[in-house]
Amino acid sequence: MTKTALTKFERLEASGLWRPAPDAQRRDVIVSIGEATLTISDMQDRPLAHWSLPAVARLNKGKRPAIYAPDGDPGETLELAESEAHMIEAIESLRAAIDRRRPRPGRLRLVTLTASIASVAALTVFWLPGALLDHTLSVVPQAKRIEIGQQLENELTRLTGEPCHSMLATPALTRLAERLEVPRLVVLRGGVQDTLALPGGAVLLNRAIVEDFEDPDVAAGYVLAAKADAVERDPLQVLLEAQGTLTTLRLLTTGALPEDTLRTHAEALVVEPRPEADPEILLGLFTYYEVKSTPYAYALDPSGENTLSLIEADPFETSPRPVLSDGDWVALQGICGG
Repeated sequence: MTKTALTKFERLEASGLWRPAPDAQRRDVIVSIGEATLTISDMQDRPLAHWSLPAVARLNKGKRPAIYAPDGDPGETLELAESEAHMIEAIESLRAAIDRRRPRPGRLRLVTLTASIASVAALTVFWLPGALLDHTLSVVPQAKRIEIGQQLENELTRLTGEPCHSMLATPALTRLAERLEVPRLVVLRGGVQDTLALPGGAVLLNRAIVEDFEDPDVAAGYVLAAKADAVERDPLQVLLEAQGTLTTLRLLTTGALPEDTLRTHAEALVVEPRPEADPEILLGLFTYYEVKSTPYAYALDPSGENTLSLIEADPFETSPRPVLSDGDWVALQGICGG
């Protein structure tokens, strides 16, 4: 793609409908074109997703509204209405420019393959493991992280049992996930000590978090603690560090992880305690999501002595808006059937 092709559209914005996952509700968003990405932001101009322009795929060629997905993954979609013809034209023009510059079959493909093999060999010989890890984490797309997270969840549920579901509670769990901007929340009967963040953003919760407390702010606090932990320690990074450089290299070169590697990591996650979240990061999340920190602090330590920083620095005396309605919270407490 040439700089000229990008410059023509770099200040273009449009409105659209974005769905982060197949079971999520569509959201009104603002779409803009950056230097190498398509940026999706909420109506307050807060970024929600960044799609690499070379990886943007059209799901309904020639039809309107236009529907796009990243990296060939139809789970996350962006819909642009007929009225946003300029943005659709811009995306199609950039996709065409990118496609014209893609390598074609033949000698160039052989040269590219040889160069790739040489690059991989150089990485193996010359790069430090940390540099290889950092590079891998920077190039793994969100769709692949979600896929790895789902595979890891499947391995975990073999150890913990199937997730809890019920007709009334499952929609309430979805609303809690939307309230805290988590792609997906899953309640397990056991195995997970409290919460566990997976690659891709899903969070697993032990059933006790929704059953043993009367205040939904406690459950919200545990979810935010899992998010804070994921900010400090990328769950995919934790997996790759635990499984070694060869696993990292395999993900970089093949885009996949072996089933036995995922099973080994799942078994380790079941027994390893979750480290305490950084109070500064955690309080920042409580503030951003408008959740009181005091109920969570007392859930961790009823005396409050070990969680005094969360109590004294609680950003709210009273909740600005409820985490869940009373009806949703009561329904959610029965998600595992008592």
